[in-house]
Amino acid sequence: MSSNFHLIDGQKFAEEIKQNIKEKIAEIVKIQEEKGVSEVKVPGLAVILVGQRKDSQTYVASKKKTCVDLGMKSFEATFPDAENTTEEQVIETIKKFNEDDNIHGILIQLPLPSHMDEEKILSTVRLDKDVDGLSVTNIGRLAMRGREPNFIPCTPLGCLELLKRTASELNVKLEGLNAVVIGRSNIVGIPMSLLLLHRLNCTVQVLHSKSKDIPEKVRQADIVVACCGIAEYVQPDWLKEGSIVIDVGINAVTDETKKLGYRLVGDVKFNDELKQRVAACTPVPRGVGPCTIAMLMRNTFDSFKVKNPELF
Repeated sequence: MSSNFHLIDGQKFAEEIKQNIKEKIAEIVKIQEEKGVSEVKVPGLAVILVGQRKDSQTYVASKKKTCVDLGMKSFEATFPDAENTTEEQVIETIKKFNEDDNIHGILIQLPLPSHMDEEKILSTVRLDKDVDGLSVTNIGRLAMRGREPNFIPCTPLGCLELLKRTASELNVKLEGLNAVVIGRSNIVGIPMSLLLLHRLNCTVQVLHSKSKDIPEKVRQADIVVACCGIAEYVQPDWLKEGSIVIDVGINAVTDETKKLGYRLVGDVKFNDELKQRVAACTPVPRGVGPCTIAMLMRNTFDSFKVKNPELF
C-alpha cells in the first residue's frame, strides 16, 4: 500500500454522526422529562416496504434497528404480496403517515413493483417529511441555483460529506476540480452530479451506458463517483494519480472461500494497484453504505427540529 493512500472509513464517520444524534435526542428527552410533560416527543421515521426482496428487507431491518438505537420511534407498513398490492393501498398508507404528528420522515423502500407509478407514489409524501429527498420537487430544487431542497437524497448526501471530510483531511481544495459520475440513476447519479456542481463547484461529467471512451474520460477526473451497479467495472489503471474515489456500488460476487459463498465488492476494482494510484478511496463494505443510513437519520432529526423549535 502506498504510504500516501487514505482509506475513507465511512463506517467510522457514520458512527460519529449517529452518536451525535443519539446524544441530542437523549438531551431533549431529559429536558421534557424534567418539565414533566405527559408525552415525550422524539423523532419518528416510517418506512413502507412493498414485496419481499431480501435486500430491501435487510435495508428496512437495518433502518429500524438504527432508529431504536438512537432513541427514535420506528413505524413500518409492509405489503408482502407485491403482485396483489395496489398503488392506492400504498398511497392511502402514505396519506395516514403524512397526517401523523409522531412521524417526521417517510421513506418508500425502492424499487417498487413494476405495476406502480413510482413518481406518483413518491410525490404523495409530504415535502416536509420527504427525508429521502427523492420527490420531483426536492430534486428540482436541488437542480436549480438559489433554491434549497427540503432534504438532499441520503446516498449522495453521504458521498458529499465523505468528500468534504476527505478533502479537509488531505488538505485538498475541491472547488474547480474535474469530477466524473459513472451512472445516471435518479437515486444517486443525477443528484450526485448536481451536488458536485452546486455545492462543491466542480466541473462535472456524467458517464453512462451510451458514453464513449469511458476509461479515457475517467483518467481526466480528480474526483470519481462510481454508481453504475456493475461489479468492479472501474479498473485501477483508469484512475488518475492522486484522485479521490467514492465507490457507491455494492455487488455480490461468487466466492467459494467465503462462508456464504459470496463476497461484496463495489463498482471499482479495489486492489493494491488502486492504492498505489489514488489519494483516497472508500472501501466496500464500510464505505458509502453506512453513511446512507446515517444521513437518513440526520434528515429525520432535522425534520423533527423544524417541527419542534421550542425543544432546541
